[in-house]
Amino acid sequence: MTGVAKWPLGRRFISQRVLSVPLAWALLTSSCGTPPKPPQKEVVVWKSLGEWSGHGNAQTESFISLTGALRMHWQTKSEAPKGAGTFKLILQSAISGRDLQQPVDEQGLGEGTAYTADDPRAFQITVQSANLDWTFTVEEAVFGSQAEKPKQPH
Repeated sequence: MTGVAKWPLGRRFISQRVLSVPLAWALLTSSCGTPPKPPQKEVVVWKSLGEWSGHGNAQTESFISLTGALRMHWQTKSEAPKGAGTFKLILQSAISGRDLQQPVDEQGLGEGTAYTADDPRAFQITVQSANLDWTFTVEEAVFGSQAEKPKQPH
């Protein structure tokens, strides 16, 4: 937005174009300078979505992940006969049943942690297992920023 300003100069007036909006904005923003806040610390918190245990093949009920970032802790035990145990976790779409990823494929006794990343959606897990007992948990990564601690008065 522009305007015309007239300043008296003796008996004559001097006309000049004035850029009122940019000038006002520049004056206002330069006087409102607040020091920048220090960057906040980014954090990841793991939210439990479920825990399952069993023997043989199984399928979990569906669970919803809002981020698609999943972590699975698993453990197998009680293998009989020794050396014949198998354990697979297959992440599937709970809507279509389509296999998405196979984060765990183990032979025999063991334990571990597997990470997967996919689009947020409703998931289910199919367990393919033989000759051992198994347990596993599924957690979802929740991302955020850590709030600053208020300063204590001295």
